[in-house]
Amino acid sequence: MDRAFENDIENCITVLEAGGTILYPTDTIWGIGCDATNADAVSKVYQLKNRPDEKSLIILLADERDILTYVTQPNPEIFDYIKGIQKPTTVIYEGAIGLAENLISADGSIAIRIVKDLFCKHLIKRFRKPIVSTSANISGYPSPLVYNDIDIKIKKGVDYIVQHRQEDMAPSNPSAIVKLNKDGSFTVIRP
Repeated sequence: MDRAFENDIENCITVLEAGGTILYPTDTIWGIGCDATNADAVSKVYQLKNRPDEKSLIILLADERDILTYVTQPNPEIFDYIKGIQKPTTVIYEGAIGLAENLISADGSIAIRIVKDLFCKHLIKRFRKPIVSTSANISGYPSPLVYNDIDIKIKKGVDYIVQHRQEDMAPSNPSAIVKLNKDGSFTVIRP
């Protein structure tokens, strides 16, 4: 790992531990993030995006086994499903636990994506908690596909901006979203 990469990780952890917000590249598009267990930090993200707090956010985890810490009874079939997909996919689980209350949907569900991106994986493992990820845009506006597309209000509104991958001009896409149903079946929400 180069020093700039390591500096970004260290700076993000300092900000996240203090309840702040970060602007960072994910395995999909650039995201706004915070400590997913800190309700005040989550509120800052909603406020920055001008997003109603009944519209839930997703969390990122580094490893499949971490799902067991934040979901009461995940269907074991989900692990086979996750292993079989190549595209970054967010899964909505019932029975969210151990997260900020204002992050959990009214029905008790939470959207989780296991990241494969090297930067995100390192950050989450070092932070040792899930990180919120929501597109780096004001609610109602298009999601930015590259760093340069991010609104200046977002850039000025976060506590730290990751330097890693700012020059990457390859457009990214949001993740697929599926809901894990009680019977073990899946409903595709966004392919």
